[in-house]
Formats: sequence, C-alpha cells, structure tokens
Amino acid sequence: MSTDKKIAICSDHAGYELKCIIENHLTIRGLSYTDFGTDSEQSCDYPDFAHPCASAVESGQCYPGIAMCGSGNGIAMTLNKHQGIRAAICWTVELARLARQHNDANILVLPARFIDSDLALQIVDAFLTTPFDGGRHERRIAKIPVNS
Repeated sequence: MSTDKKIAICSDHAGYELKCIIENHLTIRGLSYTDFGTDSEQSCDYPDFAHPCASAVESGQCYPGIAMCGSGNGIAMTLNKHQGIRAAICWTVELARLARQHNDANILVLPARFIDSDLALQIVDAFLTTPFDGGRHERRIAKIPVNS
C-alpha cells in the first residue's frame, strides 16, 4: 500500500507511548502523517481521537490510518462505526497482511498493552506494504453494510 496522502494516526493514553514510537518510525521512513491525538499519557477517552481519525480516512484527507488503545477493542469499535472504515485489530504480522490482502483494511488497530514496540513496527510495515488482493475478496467487502 503506497500512499501519497498523510497517514492518519491516533491513540488514547494507553497507546500514547507506542504512537510516539510509530510516528518516529514513519518519519524515518519518509512517510507523512497527521496526528489526531492524544498528546500525553493522561487518562482520556478514545472516541475523542478515533472519530476525527476515521473521518479523515473516510473523506480521503488521509490514507491509511493507524490507531491504538490498550486492547485495541474500544478504538476499533469506534472507528468501525464510520461508513467505509474497515479497521482491523492486528497483533501479528500475518494478521496485518491478511487484513490488507483479504479485507482491504484501511485502518490498522494495535493493542498497545499486548505487543512490544518491535513487533508493532513490523506489523505497521506489513500493513503499509501489503496490497489488497481484490478478486473474490471484492465481492465479500461489497457485502459489508455501511451506515445509512
């Protein structure tokens, strides 16, 4: 997945440290991003950052997205409320590849409390470099209902 757009990135307090590590990694790779927050480890609510991140991907302002919270569940549930968002929680490199290949996931969600930073960066790289396979998977994705 090559991108000419900025990558959308967000986290809550539990994902803040990992978000900073990933932002540094993206900068080293020469990739631009837009940070939708949070900006500290102070307790906060993930929807406050997930909604603007999802909206940016949804509108085409950013592509793709990376989001994280403690388990990945809450932020993924929030992101997936948005029309056209396919946020996938990935805790292995293979899951990230499959999320892209089979599901055309457009936001990677990381469970920050359950993976270390080295693995997280491998997952990010796999997500950003794996293309969507299309074919039979397009038919399945077309059957995912969107909010109306």
